[in-house]
Amino acid sequence: MKTIFDSVSYNCSKIVTETYSTSFSLATKMLSPSIRAHIYNIYGFVRFADEIVDTFHDYNKKELFDNFEKAMEDAIANKISLNPILNSFQHTYHQYGIPHHLVEAFMKSMRMDLHKKKYNTIEEYQEYIYGSADVVGLMCLCVFVNGDKEKYEELKKPAMALGSAFQKVNFLRDLKADYEELERTYFPNTNLMELDEASKKRIVDEIKADFALGYTGIVKLPDQAKFGVYTAYKYYNKLLKKLQSTPPLEIKNTRIRVPNYQKFGLLAQSYVNYKLQLV
Repeated sequence: MKTIFDSVSYNCSKIVTETYSTSFSLATKMLSPSIRAHIYNIYGFVRFADEIVDTFHDYNKKELFDNFEKAMEDAIANKISLNPILNSFQHTYHQYGIPHHLVEAFMKSMRMDLHKKKYNTIEEYQEYIYGSADVVGLMCLCVFVNGDKEKYEELKKPAMALGSAFQKVNFLRDLKADYEELERTYFPNTNLMELDEASKKRIVDEIKADFALGYTGIVKLPDQAKFGVYTAYKYYNKLLKKLQSTPPLEIKNTRIRVPNYQKFGLLAQSYVNYKLQLV
């Protein structure tokens, strides 16, 4: 029965989320059960595309990415795929009417990672951020508002800003790995080999502005999504504060983390704030 295969597909996306990101999976668990699986499905799809361009160094990445992209398009067109991650994603894509241009923009940014190592202009940087982060926020927003087009338009800019903030925090946290392992630098007009407090402050201030706009959308989200998104917001804010207080040299040489005990503390604090209607 196909329902069994679909169930296996959904479970695969959940396993991918829980295996690759404890923080994101923790936040996703705080979503309503009615939408939780669909966020796993989106994450599984974007994670597999990202893995191809970031980690499969001993293989022909372009060929793998081309095959993955074609399989994704076939899954959407045929409403089935023997790739369980793509099968679960196409379910969510069709059920919530995710616009295809969001998927195209995401794949375009991921493809850029196959060959582009440096972003020299603000325009290049913004285009990459839009495709790699903003549209993922918009895909999730499609699920959160469940077809309410007016609500989607109202929350579109905050959702994009929150996606940008999460991505930029990751960039700042992963400076060492991106530069040494992938030879990539994302922040324009910034010499990462000579990162100083002024350059770091400029990046942090940019992220804070994204978070501020993103928060205006969180408070307007439907109840089924608000707590989970707020939990992710609190986690990434905590990570940004740690990065802000970390000397530039240490950021370049180590990967800053939020310990698990602090993650669970943030979860408890988020729950209290949510229950007291402070969000």
